[in-house]
Amino acid sequence: MFNKVILIGNLTKDPELRYTPQGTPVTTLRLACSSKYKSGDSMKEETLFIDVVVFGKQAETCGQYLNKGSSALVEGRLQERRWETDGQQRSKFEVVAQTVRFLSSSRKSSSGGGGGEGDLHAPEETTDLEPF
Repeated sequence: MFNKVILIGNLTKDPELRYTPQGTPVTTLRLACSSKYKSGDSMKEETLFIDVVVFGKQAETCGQYLNKGSSALVEGRLQERRWETDGQQRSKFEVVAQTVRFLSSSRKSSSGGGGGEGDLHAPEETTDLEPF
C-alpha cells in the first residue's frame, strides 16, 4: 500500500498550535491548493481547501513562522477522521504532515532581512515527485 500526498498552497488562516495532554505539540493548518484545467476552449481554475495536521517540533516551528497567506509545500499521508455528532456519523479527510517546507517569507520573521511576503523559494532538493 502507498499513501503519499504532496501539496503546494497558501495558508487560509493562521496556524493553530495546541498541545496534547501528554505535551506533544500539534498544529493544524488550512491550505488552499489551486489547479487549472482546460474545459472546452476555456481554462478553469479549481481550488481545494485541505486540512493539514503537523506533530512534534515541526508543529511548533509551523506555529511560530507560518501565518495566513504563507506558501508551503507539505508532504504527508492522507487520513480519515471519524466521529459522531448528535447521533450522526461524521468523517473528513486530512493530511498528516511528515515534512513542511516554507516557500515564502513570513511576516513574523521578515524584520529587515530582505525577501518580502510572497517571495517564493524552491525547495533545496527535488525529486521526480516534486513539480520543480
